[in-house]
Amino acid sequence: MKAVMWTGPEQMSFIDMALPEPKEQEVVIKVSHAGICGSDLEGYLGHNSLRHPPLLMGHEFAGEIIGAAASFALGERVVVNPLIHCGTCPRCVRAQYNLCDRRQIIGIHRPGAYAEQITVPAAQVVRIQDVLSYRRAALTEPLACSLRATRRAMATVPFGNVAVIGAGAIGLLCAFTARLLGAGKVFVLDNNPLRLELVSQMGFDGAVDSTSDSSLAAMKQATKGKGIDIVIDAAGFSVTRSLAKAIVNTGGTIMNIGLGSAESPLPINDMIRCETNVLGSFCYTPQDFADALELLSDGKVTEEGWTTEKPLEEGPRSFQRLVKGEIQYGKIILAV
Repeated sequence: MKAVMWTGPEQMSFIDMALPEPKEQEVVIKVSHAGICGSDLEGYLGHNSLRHPPLLMGHEFAGEIIGAAASFALGERVVVNPLIHCGTCPRCVRAQYNLCDRRQIIGIHRPGAYAEQITVPAAQVVRIQDVLSYRRAALTEPLACSLRATRRAMATVPFGNVAVIGAGAIGLLCAFTARLLGAGKVFVLDNNPLRLELVSQMGFDGAVDSTSDSSLAAMKQATKGKGIDIVIDAAGFSVTRSLAKAIVNTGGTIMNIGLGSAESPLPINDMIRCETNVLGSFCYTPQDFADALELLSDGKVTEEGWTTEKPLEEGPRSFQRLVKGEIQYGKIILAV
């Protein structure tokens, strides 16, 4: 079968390889669409400690069952929850499945979906409606991440003003979700002119240049002086974490979902005096995944206007262009 294999930092090839062999209680899926995640980009650059080459990445995907376990029939249309939890550790007992002590992620700990076929545990497979396209269904995983982070961030200020730092897929999905959850105003910040141009077409309350003091001042003016109650950092670098603290209101909430830098210096004393709520969000629970799939099935979140589709063989080139900031779209989805 054809596949895109990562073999080392900034080394990725379109190759032929053997078909996967399913184990007991696994199904074989003919992959239709697979998204490129920001964490895959960090892995591609060699910055992600969880990913070790050679590796088939790809954990955002949908397709058709072509090798069935007892619970599925051939030809069923499905999406896959790539986060495998053990079900017995203390975290799982508390229903914190995303924090499972023995969690595994398809595309990290086992081969992923940048290939024509993939084998996965049947327990991770979720049927999708016929009206839902595979391309849209492939957004279930990143939307589940964004949905969990956004509703937790907005829990204490349900109708507050929200600023999202980073106009990649997770950032845009957080912005879409904030709007659905009733945010007062939603701004998206980035330093890439191509992405800001895209954001300006998405109907948010502002596409803000994160490097411009005047743009940041304009954001405060647009809220009539009320400022920003919630900042969602979907980039996760020292500069964006400092920016989050600079723009959030006293008593506001900073949600960290981006994993760009392992460590960052922050003005902790000032955050204490301001009672800044600092949260982190990692992955999603099965309920988050189900809720995300429902939003996509109902058309409340779509792929229109901010994603682009490329054939699988363009995977290596797509990774190169993404890390160079040459692509305007928030998400590339590979058609297999």
